[in-house]
Amino acid sequence: MEALAVRLSGLDPYVDGAIRIIGFYDTLMRRRVDLPALARASAGLAECVAGIRLHGTGRAIRFSPDGTEASAPAPLVSTTVPIALDEEEIGTVWLERPGAPNPLDDVLLDRLAIAVAAVVERYGPARTTMADPALVELVIGTDTDEAARARALRLLGFAAGLPVHVVAVRSQLPLDRIGGLVCPARPVKAAPLADVGVILATAVDADRIPAGVRAGIGAAQDPGRSWHEARTALRFSTPRQPVVHYAGLGALALLAQVPEGVARENADVAAIARMADSPEDLETLDAYCTAGSLRRAAGLLHLHHSSVSRRLEQIGRTLGIELTEPTGLIRARLALTAWRLLDG
Repeated sequence: MEALAVRLSGLDPYVDGAIRIIGFYDTLMRRRVDLPALARASAGLAECVAGIRLHGTGRAIRFSPDGTEASAPAPLVSTTVPIALDEEEIGTVWLERPGAPNPLDDVLLDRLAIAVAAVVERYGPARTTMADPALVELVIGTDTDEAARARALRLLGFAAGLPVHVVAVRSQLPLDRIGGLVCPARPVKAAPLADVGVILATAVDADRIPAGVRAGIGAAQDPGRSWHEARTALRFSTPRQPVVHYAGLGALALLAQVPEGVARENADVAAIARMADSPEDLETLDAYCTAGSLRRAAGLLHLHHSSVSRRLEQIGRTLGIELTEPTGLIRARLALTAWRLLDG
């Protein structure tokens, strides 16, 4: 890269210098460089710190003339040029030159801005996790037209044709940490929307979701529909099953469509609600519904199976359901799930 650099101090006259700068960036683009490489090369050419910031990521990429990342806070910026893509401003490039700007700084930044826009259009921005919530809302909106959705995805860094999975998250952990874990090597974006975090990822490794995180994972290819599915799956999450795939819900997903008033009036759901003041009974019933058998439930609860049997017998009398019968187990599981959906 240094072999290509033509020092601005040696360029004269102006037209010759401008032509050399244009050729410099044409060569860079033929090499398919990324955004950090563009900033590094520009800093070497300009002999001062060069910076790039995309609105979709909010992160500044700054390099010093020696090829290292600039760590100190940016001083007064000497020259700035907006980055435009499809007639929309998507970011800014700048130089941090001490003293007066060089006569060719505008030419350099114009070419840098064009190069950055080309990289964003081809590959998307440098992979970071947190994103502009407004862009994420465009991606997952059910009323977003496809052209606007495609543009938002491109600005977020997702190349055309890449699959985009949607995850709804509730957690005390930072969203960027969760996003980086579930999709460590491919594009991923995250943003908070109201009371739920959104993660958009080209791949989702559910096994890497940290403990204590509730997550629902959508199944549809369309991001708008997948977001609805992810929100629905999140409602089914529990401490015992914190991560729920919508595809794994099957017919259980229909419970999310039952009107609240209808669910509350159901006798089995009402019985679960009356039992809610006994956490021990709820935990026992949940373990039994999850495990599907007395002995496996005892293993989950770390109790002897005879103790669990006595508890279930009492719970069955309270609910008016014969829990040891297959039909009773189905009724209990449906009622417990419907009650949890009401409880939020």
